[in-house]
Amino acid sequence: MSFSTADPYGARDHARAMAGTHVLTMPTLPASEAADRPGGVPSEAMVWEEVIAGGGYAAKRIGRGARLRLTDLEGDACVSMLLFNAEQPTERLNVADTLKVQWNAYLGTGQLLLSDMGRVMMSIVEDEAGSHDALCGASNERGNDAKYGSGANYGEAPNARDRFKIAVAKFGLGAKDIHPCINWFKGVRVGPDGETELGRAPAPASRSLTLRAEMDLIVVFANCPHVLDARSDYTVTPVRVTAWRGEVTPTDDPVRNATPEGQRAFLNTEDYFCR
Repeated sequence: MSFSTADPYGARDHARAMAGTHVLTMPTLPASEAADRPGGVPSEAMVWEEVIAGGGYAAKRIGRGARLRLTDLEGDACVSMLLFNAEQPTERLNVADTLKVQWNAYLGTGQLLLSDMGRVMMSIVEDEAGSHDALCGASNERGNDAKYGSGANYGEAPNARDRFKIAVAKFGLGAKDIHPCINWFKGVRVGPDGETELGRAPAPASRSLTLRAEMDLIVVFANCPHVLDARSDYTVTPVRVTAWRGEVTPTDDPVRNATPEGQRAFLNTEDYFCR
């Protein structure tokens, strides 16, 4: 059936005829109908499923104890992430402290993401990728202009920083709130002379990473090519975000107790909730 959208009635009928249409890069609503529900997780525990296209973004508030899984569907995603304390967004991810407090520049299973208040925001509980970047930050318009000919937010090669601006605005935040990010699925290593080197792409498809929320969070993602990606084509593939409710981390949790620094950060988080 064809519709004329030249008048309001035709446009309305066309819009209504699209009901039930599903494309890959869209949220699943309600989340209980998620196609990628983890084994053993009841449908009513699901809080988020969404596929973020290359060049796309997403943001969501999730609760303490939630698990959040990222799946690199085709092996060439670059998912830049910001984190904010949902109750008090002036507290946010501090990438520098995340690295120096844990004496490690390379993130993986068992490591923590720390706030600028010394609290644990998220824990990495599973990591099939083993290749991430906490050093290089987000792409910007000027860099994308130089590399792709255009880096404008609504152009053919949008940059991560401007994608972040749209996403954080949904929570009353702005450009001043955009802090250094973590880039998932694009591994960066530092050489003996201090040079940064990006790992090869693409990688095996369907690698996943699972994070645990240690406080109520605003989670923000932008899926744009890495700043060190030397390819002349704007190349980035979709990522699936899946989140479900879970238990708050117990005091005997092995990630919590792995290091003295981690124990202290968890104590800081737990003290925050003793109100």
